Amino acid sequence: MKLELSAQQKTSQAEFRTFVNEEICPHASECDRNEFTPPEIIKKLAQHGFLGAILPEAFGGQAMDMITYGILNEEIGRGCSSLRSLLTVHNMVAHALCKWGSKSQKEYWLPKLASGEIIAAFALSEPNVGSDAKSVETTATLSEDAYILNGQKKWITYGQIADVFLVFAKCEDKPTAFLVEKNSPGFSVKPMSGILGVRASMSAELQFNNCQIPQENLVGKLGFGFSYVAATALDYGRYSVAWGCVGITQACLEACIKYTSERKQFGVYLKEHQLIRQMITQMIANVKAARLLCYQAGYLKDINDPNSIIETSIAKYFASITATKIANDAVQIHGGNGCSSEYPVERYLRDSKIMEIIEGSTQIQEITIADSGYQDYLFANVATGLEKKLLDEKSIFLATNESY
Repeated sequence: MKLELSAQQKTSQAEFRTFVNEEICPHASECDRNEFTPPEIIKKLAQHGFLGAILPEAFGGQAMDMITYGILNEEIGRGCSSLRSLLTVHNMVAHALCKWGSKSQKEYWLPKLASGEIIAAFALSEPNVGSDAKSVETTATLSEDAYILNGQKKWITYGQIADVFLVFAKCEDKPTAFLVEKNSPGFSVKPMSGILGVRASMSAELQFNNCQIPQENLVGKLGFGFSYVAATALDYGRYSVAWGCVGITQACLEACIKYTSERKQFGVYLKEHQLIRQMITQMIANVKAARLLCYQAGYLKDINDPNSIIETSIAKYFASITATKIANDAVQIHGGNGCSSEYPVERYLRDSKIMEIIEGSTQIQEITIADSGYQDYLFANVATGLEKKLLDEKSIFLATNESY
């Protein structure tokens, strides 16, 4: 089977790369140092329609196919992982609303999200809750025609500038999703700084102190928060992050090829040393492997194949650990220069480590992928003499792995 981009996808890829080279790469290091994304860069993302990339045209979106959307994430991730994370969380919220929002929510919010008139953030993580997302401690109580939220969120990407947040809280002890506007009474934002990577992503802590929101800001139904709304958003978030990791690896590869072609040691260019060539070879092979896994996940999403979910987890898992390995080698190749902010590879290394944590950590992906493998084995063997034993094991498996 030959994998080849369509003519339109190739055109889009070239356009994305030009945009990133001209508008993002020249400013990425400065944004990282300042822990700040200039509004004019976000405005340019909006003007190109990237903030509405996956939304239907009926709401002002680009209705990109998943492969094209993945390529967009790779290219922006190649330039700046922080800015790519804005694309991730903004489109996570947009996609979740498109699937689970009410008619009035879609009509009001989606055109604003597509145009970039408003910026959205995804608020799930808390000081005491990360991977165990079902155990959120933030609460929501219905009082007359409003919900009252109390609690705290942490590590909220672009929380410092977002206009609306998709917030997850326990309501009647059921994980539930809500839209919270930044000017809601009882809501406050505290900027975070000094984070290891994606420093320009303007992360924030959110505080809800008897925060009052309209009853119609409920997204979906009570209890839909994690299994439906968050799951939908996180699947697309993992897909975006996976492609962003491919972008990091590609940036590392390009930086190392350039550096080893210009730097001399022991009288010859670095690229002439066999061990350097071995490292470059491993980079090339792993970049291609990660990209192919992302293509597979994107293709399955485009044809609505349910296997796209696990394939996305596999892509995110492999691409993120590969990004960390390649970025680490890139710093090693650059030697002392690789530890200096004058070269971008030290930023790539810091950013790559964040990719192993967000949208499902490496360990959560390992649990999910292994569980899927056992499920496949059980289903494949139910017609054999092992049938009863396997079905019993399957029942135990499903009962003990509900949260995954």
